[in-house]
Amino acid sequence: MTDTLTMSAAPGARPCGGRCGSAPPFEFTMAFQPVVDVRERRIYAYEALVRGPEGQGAGWVLAQVTEDNRYAFDQACRVRAIELASRLGLDRRLNINFLPNAVYHPEACLQVTLAAAAEHGFPRDQITFEFTEDEQIVDRGHLRSIVDTYRRHGFMTALDDFGAGYAGLSLLADFQTDVLKIDRMLISGIHTDPSRQAVVSGVLLIAAKLGMSVVAEGVETAEEACHLVGMGVHRFQGFFFARPQIERLCPDSEIHWDLVCP
Repeated sequence: MTDTLTMSAAPGARPCGGRCGSAPPFEFTMAFQPVVDVRERRIYAYEALVRGPEGQGAGWVLAQVTEDNRYAFDQACRVRAIELASRLGLDRRLNINFLPNAVYHPEACLQVTLAAAAEHGFPRDQITFEFTEDEQIVDRGHLRSIVDTYRRHGFMTALDDFGAGYAGLSLLADFQTDVLKIDRMLISGIHTDPSRQAVVSGVLLIAAKLGMSVVAEGVETAEEACHLVGMGVHRFQGFFFARPQIERLCPDSEIHWDLVCP
């Protein structure tokens, strides 16, 4: 696999308050999975997902992340995603995952990202930072500070895997991201499951009242997608539309739009 990574910081960037340490002692690259907008019939964004140097899944990579290298790994993922997106000519939004517990000081830890975006000419207002509800957040005030800092610099933020993790609705009560990504656990079989339909309807109502856009994640069947369209969802991510592709951007022409929105 080409362009795998043993990472160093972008030139001239000061690492996260000097605390990010050396480059992570393992190689990785990125796959890109589309986030589609069925109303506009176009790909809205691409999420950058870590993969091993020989195509190993994210689990293989994340198993090598330790307390000693998680800060460097978090920074390396950001830079690598921006580098590859720029090289591949990405002209949509770029979604980058980050580890909230790896950010000591939001402003300092953002400098490597800002430097990478400037170096590669990638517009910062096309970047969305996703953090997962699945990672337990001890200090919500710190997380709010991260989100506020990213917004000041022109980035969007997204709460990923909503419905699968620790915080649930209480996290939304404390602060709101720009995007809410509903986890597959709430999406699977929704077309035949009244309980899931009721829960997702409630989530959509809350998101609308809080001014958050919604993405349904992990959509694997036309039936799930069609039912969600009927509920008012128009942005999706999942194997039904496109699988992640290593160092490649799936074009609009490869999405089977007519299966959902004839």
